[in-house]
Amino acid sequence: MIVDINWLDLLIGLAHDMFFASIPAVGFALVFNVPERALKYCAMGGALGHGMRYVLMQFGMPIEWGTLAAATTVGMIGVYWSHRFLAHPKVFTVAAMIPMVPGVFAYKAMIAMVEINEQGYSPELWAMVMDNFIKAMFIIASLAIGLAMPGLLFYRRRPVI
Repeated sequence: MIVDINWLDLLIGLAHDMFFASIPAVGFALVFNVPERALKYCAMGGALGHGMRYVLMQFGMPIEWGTLAAATTVGMIGVYWSHRFLAHPKVFTVAAMIPMVPGVFAYKAMIAMVEINEQGYSPELWAMVMDNFIKAMFIIASLAIGLAMPGLLFYRRRPVI
């Protein structure tokens, strides 16, 4: 699939996306009592993950696969930072994953369910519920797998093969 990209728009959109993704990452890091010295790394992880997903989606990758790649990258970088700064990897990774949570898809699924309750069943509303719900679940599964991937690869007691 060939995608026509305007590079200036891509870079401006990427900067916008990364800046606004770092804000909830820091906010949730504060809620999770992350040490103050780690807040900038949570912001960088959130910005990096969301920015990577943004770029992959701009090049035609589905949001589920883009989320898996971004979450795995953030997880790997979180392991590196944990070794470098002697902290648990979850300190850096969990708050960085929060900006990629699929709130819009879950919201659309719930709104369609409420409309089914009020207006009655229709195939269009049911299709909207299922499409958004399944998309949200796959994105959540991608976040969970990406968060667990470094632990599965680096902290195994037995060899993979």
